[in-house]
Amino acid sequence: MPTSPFMSLNGRVVPYAECTIHAFSGVVKYGAGVFEGLRAYWNAEREELFVFRLKEHLDRLRYGMKVLRFDTVFEADFMAKSLLDMIRANALRENAHLRMIAFLDGDDELAATGPVGLVCGAIPRPPSKAVLDGVHVAVSTYGRLSDNVLPPRVKSTANYVNNRAAEMEAKRNGYNGVLMLTGQGKVSEGSGACFFMVRNGALHTPDVASDILESITRDTVIQLAREMGMTVIERTIDRHEVYAADEAFWCGSGFEIQPILTLDRLAIGTGTPGSMTRDVQRAYFAAVEGRSNTHPDWLTPVWAPT
Repeated sequence: MPTSPFMSLNGRVVPYAECTIHAFSGVVKYGAGVFEGLRAYWNAEREELFVFRLKEHLDRLRYGMKVLRFDTVFEADFMAKSLLDMIRANALRENAHLRMIAFLDGDDELAATGPVGLVCGAIPRPPSKAVLDGVHVAVSTYGRLSDNVLPPRVKSTANYVNNRAAEMEAKRNGYNGVLMLTGQGKVSEGSGACFFMVRNGALHTPDVASDILESITRDTVIQLAREMGMTVIERTIDRHEVYAADEAFWCGSGFEIQPILTLDRLAIGTGTPGSMTRDVQRAYFAAVEGRSNTHPDWLTPVWAPT
């Protein structure tokens, strides 16, 4: 679906066509930008749109700006207002994917650190078929970038050339998505989603030293699963161990929770979404849609009176 007609540029709501930067800006020439993908969920019963874990996303965006050594690290309040003003300008009362990018503006050389811009936009997004039906995945021939190459904990726009190459390869070969490995051949993550598998009744996920993004959705899944009494183990995982899993899924703000049915055309478990995966999905959507009272601090209402 297309981006909504109003966006926010440097704190001002502007029409989509006027939300522009120069072709020689640092983000265009060098990929000097960091971004966040967030979700907003409409709760019809409460007549409210909730942005999910806004604080955590803003904290990570500010961390990325720091690591890229931007001159300006925007205050969280300014960024939150920019995002919420944009949502309200679009009168959004439906599920949406939100994107924020802090970027190097101006026209300077490689080591420039300013000026810095901020853009926010929204894309209405109905439920994904993959959440219900699952996906078929391949192991990529492209390795996941490592911490001494580019910082995987930072959602830098430049990092995602790595993800794009892997995902395009998978789709050329008839898969829905791709699982990437570290330089040591261990499981890292998908191209924009963190990986979980079920073995012997426990959830296993690659640890933070496996060149993963420290995903907010991953943290959400871990917390909810443990609250449901599940055992969650963070560790290194071998590629061939995944073939022995009873269930698998991946998660991310954009992906939500998607069951993985096959890896390299080998069935994971029965080749259908598993019961633990479905339990995690139910808990996740109840939380993000504001239908449970477990974590009200995770929800920022858009339309509540201020």
